[in-house]
Amino acid sequence: MGKVPSIPRDPKTVNQDPDQPHSLDAPHGALPAKEGYRMPAEWEPHKQCWMGWPLRPDNWRNSAQPAQEAFAAVVTAIMAFEPVTICAPTEPQMKVARAKVPHQTEVLCMFQNDSWFRDSGPTFLVRDRSDDPSEREIAGVDWVFNAWGGLTGGLYKDWREDNRVAGRILRIEMVKRFKCHAVLEGGSIHTDGAGTLLTTEECLLNPNRNPTMTKEQIEQMLKDFLGVQKVLWLPKGLYADEDTNGHVDNIACFARPGEVLLSWTDDDKDPQYERSLENYNYLSSQTDAKGRKIKIIKLPLPPPLFYTEEEAAGVQQVDGSTPRKAGERLAASYVNFYMPNGGAVIPQFGGEAAEADARALEVLRETFPERKVVGVSTREILLGGGNIHCVTQQQPAVSVTA
Repeated sequence: MGKVPSIPRDPKTVNQDPDQPHSLDAPHGALPAKEGYRMPAEWEPHKQCWMGWPLRPDNWRNSAQPAQEAFAAVVTAIMAFEPVTICAPTEPQMKVARAKVPHQTEVLCMFQNDSWFRDSGPTFLVRDRSDDPSEREIAGVDWVFNAWGGLTGGLYKDWREDNRVAGRILRIEMVKRFKCHAVLEGGSIHTDGAGTLLTTEECLLNPNRNPTMTKEQIEQMLKDFLGVQKVLWLPKGLYADEDTNGHVDNIACFARPGEVLLSWTDDDKDPQYERSLENYNYLSSQTDAKGRKIKIIKLPLPPPLFYTEEEAAGVQQVDGSTPRKAGERLAASYVNFYMPNGGAVIPQFGGEAAEADARALEVLRETFPERKVVGVSTREILLGGGNIHCVTQQQPAVSVTA
């Protein structure tokens, strides 16, 4: 499956400033929930998947060449289920991407500072008109992006182009845009599509995001912009996930309404153990927006993985960017997967994690018997600070735009 645009998109149109007044923008102060929109679950039908293209030598080793191979492998896996649009930041990199990804892949030139489209891309919303998923309208939220902490913990000091990615995608697709003036990344939220949202206190309450907002105000914002009725606040994210300050997409996600996959270790000497246990105990005491008690599926983590000397040495040290150091623990998790139409694309780490890789595939095949679960080697993406879910952004399938 794939798509080839009949008329190439005009690069000048793709890279227009999305903050210029436009008829697609919702009125100032408009709230999606009040207009009947909701954030759909990731297992609901997709039109396509959006991805960026890795390039930064201060984040991706060896001038991003190994990471580009890993991204291309992810694209290939997803293309077996649904179309993918890759956005490369320069014309030369468009040519590189085209040479590496399946020929059906749409490749656009879109300015960006880095390639984490889960976080810099839009959060798509739908408004249901009937029980038929094809009878929907689509909109999107354009959050403020500050590179996971801005000048207090952010990963790099210039994120202006990343902050425009969401608006550009919504303009390209002619989708109604709700602009939210709070900082939020897509990897920090996960929904069951039926009124319940998962997030972590560690991330959303970090003062390097929205220091003037209280927990109650942030929760109300999530309800107003995502159409959810209940927010489940996991206390902690994954140990060593310092880049994102504990994004939920490394620690837990919904498998279906009422069921949560939770990153887990039985090793009580691992610092992750207390985090997983605390989250387990919290979820065990909770119900979802429909009153269902949460069923927890433990998804075992790989053994602790670390940057090697060679891997760290391949990343350029640049003032203002977070350095990579040999011996630092990697935020490796199998929860960081993507659910294309009819499938599930899962990280695999190899080496000492080979046994855990196989176990993760087994757990997820048992969890999703209706889906084809495939693994992709993604250690190179992990070295950059995330994984498959972090580099993908699904666009819902709908009948019309609003």
